This record gives sequence, C-alpha cells and structure tokens, in this order.
Amino acid sequence: ACIHNIPPLSLLFLHFSSAPSTGREGIAERAPSMASISVPDPVPSPTEDAENIRKAVQGWGTDENALIEILGHRTAAQRAEIAVAYEGLNDKTLLRTLQDELSGHFKGAMTLWAMDPVARDAKLAYKALRKKGGDRHAWVLIEVACASSPDHLVAVRKAYCSAYDSSLEEDVAACSLYKEPLKQFLVRLVSSYRYAGDLVDGELARAEAAELHGAVAAKKQPLHGDVVRIVSSRSKPQLKATFEHYKRQHGKPIHEVLEGNRNDQLSAMLKTAVWCLTSPEKHFAEVIRTSIIGLGTDEESLTRAIVSRAEVDMKKVKEEYKVRYKTTVTKDVVGDTSGYYQGILLTLIGPE
Repeated sequence: ACIHNIPPLSLLFLHFSSAPSTGREGIAERAPSMASISVPDPVPSPTEDAENIRKAVQGWGTDENALIEILGHRTAAQRAEIAVAYEGLNDKTLLRTLQDELSGHFKGAMTLWAMDPVARDAKLAYKALRKKGGDRHAWVLIEVACASSPDHLVAVRKAYCSAYDSSLEEDVAACSLYKEPLKQFLVRLVSSYRYAGDLVDGELARAEAAELHGAVAAKKQPLHGDVVRIVSSRSKPQLKATFEHYKRQHGKPIHEVLEGNRNDQLSAMLKTAVWCLTSPEKHFAEVIRTSIIGLGTDEESLTRAIVSRAEVDMKKVKEEYKVRYKTTVTKDVVGDTSGYYQGILLTLIGPE
C-alpha cells in the first residue's frame, strides 16, 4: 500500500524547495550558490517563454538551440511555470511536446530536465528497479534516498505512489534484482525519514564509530545490522560526526576502508551511501567519470548526474572532479558527446 498521512505533493514541493519565488516581476530567481545554471536578469515571463518554445517547435524543423537557451537557463520553479503557461497555450503538455519533437540522448536530457525534480526522481527510481546488470542502477536508489533532504525523499515516495500505484519501499522489497542483505539496506534507505536539524550527540558519534569499525573492518560484514541501522536512520550532521570520529580512531576515512574491498558489492553500496549522505559531490563526480571512461559512453548515467545536480551542487562536483581526475567535467563531456545533447549538458554544467 502507498504511504499515508503525507501532505499534498504541491505543499511538500514548496516546503523542500529553498529557492524563493519571485512571481516573475522582472528579477531573476536565484539558484543555490553551488548550482551551475545561470538565469537571465530580467527573466522573461512564463507566457513569453512558452510562446517562444511554441515557435521553436512549429513548422518543418525544430529550433533546438532556442529550447536549450530557454529551458537550460531556468530554475525548476520557473520551468514549472513555463509548463503551466505552455499547456494553457497549446493542446498538449510541454513534456509531450519535447518527447514528440526531439530525439536520441538530447530528448532524454531535455525531458528529464523539464520534469519537476520530485517526479524526476520517482521516475528514475521506477526505471532503476526494472533494469538488470551492474551496481549503477542501485546507485540511483541510493542517490534518491540519500543525496537530498528528508522532505524531498518523502515527496518522491508520494509522487512514486501517485504515478505507479505502488509504494517505492514495497517495490524495492519485491525487486528480484537485489539479494539480502543489500535489499534490506535499500529498503531502509528509501523508507527512512531523517532528523533534518543540526544537533549532534558527540557521545553517540563516538559509540557508533566503534560499532561501524567492528562491523566493517573486524567482522568483514559491511552491511551488518548495526551498519544498516546507523546509516539508514541518523541525520546527516550526526553521520558526519560519526565518520570524523571513525577517521580519528582508526587512521583513515570509512570510505577508504570500504574501497579497500573493491570486489565486495555490499562495501561498494555502503560507500556510495556514505558519500551521498555526507559528500554527494564525490559520488556524482565518480558517476560522471565512470559514465565516460572505457568503451562507449553511458549517456543515461551522465545525463542523470548532470541534470540532477545542476541546480544543487554542480560547482562542487566540478571542483571535486578537477582535483580527483586532473581534468574538467567540461573537457570530458566535450570529448565524449556531440550535437545538441552536448549543448544542453554544457549549458547545465556552466563555465569552468
């Protein structure tokens, strides 16, 4: 059954969205300081944007550059206003228009970007539960559960329920792609609701750092019950304090201990959760890099990472990428993509 007693999705979206609305009164809405997208000032009205999008898709050809220029430089709240205005001017939705008019990886990136972030994450989770092969699909579930706010996760669960007539947590529990104890860990992550404040219990952090060491290092059981309980329930500030104690007590960060056991899927998934909870820029830098390196490009992962972080912390992702890989996100994306697909990705990545 779907989760109950959750406020309407519209209220949750307003609650977790930190960007103030401007009412389109000629002042550009500010994206978060670590976001990489740029918004014009003054910003056109939603109706003007909607009319320009209609012009871009009318006739024999589509003006893809115009679509990039408009949608690639608007925040989620502004894109939502454009979508409402567009539907008021036309007989179909903005998303349907993009799906009908565009093609290939460019269509995938533009439609994902045009979606409400909550609905986008619900869709990504739904697709991840139906794809075989590799850890990268489990990454999506961990990202949705751990790389955003507790309120965002609740909103995603509600959107998932509305869109697919089933609950996210029950679909994870029923998914045949994951075995225990990984499945239990994923269920706990997607069904969690963490304390969102800044209070930290130092004694608890020290005690749980010792518990983590016992489970991860000594017992060689990276998803021991204590680990699942701590990582799936504690607030992000509390976990940061715990991991800092771990590093002081044992000489190296917990993620390095987990990386030392590279062939262990459970260790890898726990490391992903640790990064998404405390340093998401590290995880998304890795997602971008692994989607590009090797034979062929994993456009789906590349698109997901850039689209989902462009309004959140892409500046930090780019900094992490440069430090770790001695090159830039822009350079690697230019080397591995082309055409309008490359155009929208570079627009969302922003200048370096």
